Amino acid sequence: MLRKSKDEVLQGKSRVKHVVVKFAGDSGDGVQLSGTQFADTTALFGNNIATFPDFPAEIRAPIGTVPGVSGYQIHFGSQEVLTAGDQYDVLVALNAAALKTNLAQLKKGGMIIANRDGFDSKNLRLAKIDENDNPLTNGSLDAYTVHEADITKLTKEAVREFGLGNKEAERCKNMFVLGMVYWLFDRNMDNTIAFIEKRFARQEPLAKANIRALKAGYNFGETSELFSNRYEVIPAESPKGVYRSMNGNQATALGLMAASIQSGLPLFLGSYPITPASDILHELSRHKGFEVMSFQAEDEIAGICAAIGAAYGGRIGVTTSSGPGIALKAEAIGLATMLELPLVICNIQRGGPSTGLPTKTEQSDLMQALYGRNGECPVVVVAPSTPSDCYEMAYNAVKIALEHTVPVMFLSDGYLGNGAEPWRIMNVEELPPIHPHVITEASEEPYLPYHREDNLSRYHAVPGTPGHEHRIGGLEKENITGNISYDPANHELMVKLRAQKVENVANDIPLQAFENGNEHSKALVIGWGSTYGSITTAVKELREEGMDVAQLHLKYISPLPKNLGGLISHFDKVFVAELNNGQLIRLIRDKFQVNAAGINKIQGQPFQVAEIRDTIKHALM
Repeated sequence: MLRKSKDEVLQGKSRVKHVVVKFAGDSGDGVQLSGTQFADTTALFGNNIATFPDFPAEIRAPIGTVPGVSGYQIHFGSQEVLTAGDQYDVLVALNAAALKTNLAQLKKGGMIIANRDGFDSKNLRLAKIDENDNPLTNGSLDAYTVHEADITKLTKEAVREFGLGNKEAERCKNMFVLGMVYWLFDRNMDNTIAFIEKRFARQEPLAKANIRALKAGYNFGETSELFSNRYEVIPAESPKGVYRSMNGNQATALGLMAASIQSGLPLFLGSYPITPASDILHELSRHKGFEVMSFQAEDEIAGICAAIGAAYGGRIGVTTSSGPGIALKAEAIGLATMLELPLVICNIQRGGPSTGLPTKTEQSDLMQALYGRNGECPVVVVAPSTPSDCYEMAYNAVKIALEHTVPVMFLSDGYLGNGAEPWRIMNVEELPPIHPHVITEASEEPYLPYHREDNLSRYHAVPGTPGHEHRIGGLEKENITGNISYDPANHELMVKLRAQKVENVANDIPLQAFENGNEHSKALVIGWGSTYGSITTAVKELREEGMDVAQLHLKYISPLPKNLGGLISHFDKVFVAELNNGQLIRLIRDKFQVNAAGINKIQGQPFQVAEIRDTIKHALM
């Protein structure tokens, strides 16, 4: 049963505070589209949302098999929503494999909407379920509320008049089931209808068929008496403003564009497609009118080298990738460090090593970001905490790169990149100004490429600027002049200057603040990046139970905030929660000599709130 706020039924509707819905089916069933449309509509309605698209790891796993299951999870409510939810209230299962894969995460008493056509003998066999042991008929689902319908058959009947082939007609079933869920939660279909009309503007029969399937599903929910009740989730109270649903990769792209506008410099992206970073390239390629140039290179190395060339030419140089691609870019990152050029490297992390888990999330590239290059090669490392936070942190990454003339690693991951939440649309004027260290005008003073400001950054002269001719490259530089130098003492000096320049960024980033609790709390939980929602929710639940637990969440990892060590020193019990085998915890132990305990998960899935909450509770009792 879905939990009601006051167990009240309002005109046939039960009011609930929050709901978790999981759409699941074969990777060709359009599950991601159904989920995205439901999320967008729910965000427009005014609910808080958090989403988690879960893609198959294989490009095209065999149809109907467990490895081929695709899922889209959405948690929405009238109150604060920070995670996509530990367990589902509603599971939409379009075939047997989808049910088998997701049943363990469905709450007892939860609702299953099952496509009966996806549980025939063929689908059961593909899902490796005994054909005589159909879960829809063997009693194994008695602990749940099960609603069965011949969704595939009903969809084909609804769209028959449009003359589609059998496969095209069957593909409309994602819209049919979306219509059912819209009816169940009293959602308006207009936004999805407009989307379909735009998407299939040149394919009128497909547009009409998908709209008909959507409406047929909605009407089926209303007239079939399949559901005994509807559910109402009222809009959330949010600060005034204009909102849109935004995933992390979109937010990253828009943050980079905002930095381009504020700095007055054109944006250049040199990239090579790789999951889960490719959507940044896709998004930026749509905005050529904003002085954005996107270049799909022939490989990872060409992508970053083109971005370095763009930075040398006075543009904002950006490259995007994931862990395997970052490994290929390592030498070029060292070149940007030696040149002391501004460069932003967006690493949208995934499971590894090697090809690893391309569509699954992980935080396992932190050590790579900090140390994964030859020689002494420090870069700034920042990490957004939510999908919408990717906007501001991408902006800040560009600001730091331009004002400190350093490469900056932006560490997002698949959970943030693909997940979505409401984002209040910001005016560029609300963002802090950016002052690029770029020279474009002639000057009577002689130009010394490695002459430094107080923060040790240098000013870069754009090639062709009169009186500012110079040469730079990958060989060690003489301080101030930039001439090639093999002098041992100079090399040590330059290594320390480059390291100190990164450390000086700490003077321009915010001091660390507590998310929950304070320095007098009994224990501390530290996290970074995409674990924010799970950790925050877990800590709040612990505090509600009377356990005085504090929380710090890091967005700046190299350098760390100046006051972090002082805050940590107040605690005897420190926990570090991260989606890896223990990487930030090594940095914390090394820097601050703290005997911290790790809370780790390496399954390609985000933390469940209960995993963090129960681990801390057990340790403190």
